[in-house]
Amino acid sequence: MTDPAHPPAPLSTRDLRLGYGQNVIIPDLNLSIPAGQVTSIIGPNGCGKSTLLRALARLLPPGSGQVLLDGQALHTLPGREIARRLAILPQGPVAPEGLSVEELVWFGRHPHQGRFPVRRPGDREAVEWALDQTGMRVFAGRVLDDLSGGQRQRAWIAMSLAQQTDILLLDEPTTYLDPAHQLEVLHLAQRLNREQGKTVVMVLHDLNQAARYSDHLIALRGGEIYAHGPAAGVLTHDMLRDVFGLKAHLLADPDTGCPHVIPYALTR
Repeated sequence: MTDPAHPPAPLSTRDLRLGYGQNVIIPDLNLSIPAGQVTSIIGPNGCGKSTLLRALARLLPPGSGQVLLDGQALHTLPGREIARRLAILPQGPVAPEGLSVEELVWFGRHPHQGRFPVRRPGDREAVEWALDQTGMRVFAGRVLDDLSGGQRQRAWIAMSLAQQTDILLLDEPTTYLDPAHQLEVLHLAQRLNREQGKTVVMVLHDLNQAARYSDHLIALRGGEIYAHGPAAGVLTHDMLRDVFGLKAHLLADPDTGCPHVIPYALTR
């Protein structure tokens, strides 16, 4: 019997092994993504963060083991069904030249259309909702290439929202953005979780952003989970030393009380 206080994990892995050719990145991983929360995956470069996110979206087939979506083996599900249940924004997405914001967002409706796409009223409502949620309606007719980095990132998130999935995967969504645009994207991800109940999974490099905007952290080291849980239990001196090779001061964020990391030396 399901405990309503602890709903089943919408995404999980079982004995998951991932890599590229003979190069094994994640040897044997078992994890559960909490439902209805913002989870951030942290860790040093090369530890398997983006590799794991790609596998969760079925962009990378496992060498062995399984990814489970609502308890079902991901590899057994039709691609269109997966796209109706989870959306991913990969690193550095590229759109065809000359594409407008609204045209990009319409791509998010493809999983809900048949073999011969017909734009229905419900599709139009989903596109307009996605533009509103991301503050991109005013830019709907603008060419994507003419926008700032933060605006482009919001346009891509709008496309993902137009899929109307319960799960949103974001792979380093703040990369190459200035601090103001980084916060813009992170505020949006948090708001989508709080107001729409979406389960959000992000790969982040900035530990303080991960602590501030996440309910749950997963710290990876060498393709294995070193620690997971709320930021206060994950961002410890031991974890920073063992995972990142850092010595750091840990202060309390004055607004949230979450740990705030100030690195001051390397341990290796």
